Amino acid sequence: MSTQPNTPKRQRRARRRQTIREEFTNLPNLITLARIGAIPVVLIFIDDSDPVRSLWACMIFLVASVTDALDGYLARSRKMITAVGKFLDPLADKLLVMAVLVYMVRIGRVPDWIAVLLIGREIAITGLRGIAVSEGLVIAASPFGKNKTAFQLIGIAFLILHFPYPLLGTDHVIDFHSVGLSVIYVSLFFSIFSAVQYFKLFLEAAEARDRAERASAEDGDL
Repeated sequence: MSTQPNTPKRQRRARRRQTIREEFTNLPNLITLARIGAIPVVLIFIDDSDPVRSLWACMIFLVASVTDALDGYLARSRKMITAVGKFLDPLADKLLVMAVLVYMVRIGRVPDWIAVLLIGREIAITGLRGIAVSEGLVIAASPFGKNKTAFQLIGIAFLILHFPYPLLGTDHVIDFHSVGLSVIYVSLFFSIFSAVQYFKLFLEAAEARDRAERASAEDGDL
């Protein structure tokens, strides 16, 4: 039996596999994968009884967080924006934050209700973005969302540090747990506010599209 008719199909599948392999191994996506790989390392170093390990955990967390901007810059500047990267980049960001939040609930550094609200907000907005894309709706990024991310990362970093540390060059001691918890409360405010704003913008965009479609239909009936 001849296999000739199946050859083009096999070639297309082979090209798709090769393309996906190349996307996974380009530099921006490798950096994103490294961010995901850093998650268990951060969790291993978080320790209630050792300030040095907590300091290392904080440094690794901050380096991993900074790579979010780095891989995005490299993808844009080198024209390496890929479907794999569009999937991995937001996934890595959310996994890093969610994993650390859940672990810190376990060891008593973060109230469980805060973690539930922060994680629930991310899941809700991710779902809404998926609906917006499927409906062809364009919703501008909110500056409040960027504020949320900044306060959230700073608050988590301080909570990872956890212990009181002396301010460099002084005798003043900073309780990083208390400061981190205060910053997390601020990030929670921006999280809820930006989520409400995003839902509002989504509804406005959907209503504007519906009005445009109705107007177009009415013009076509004339």
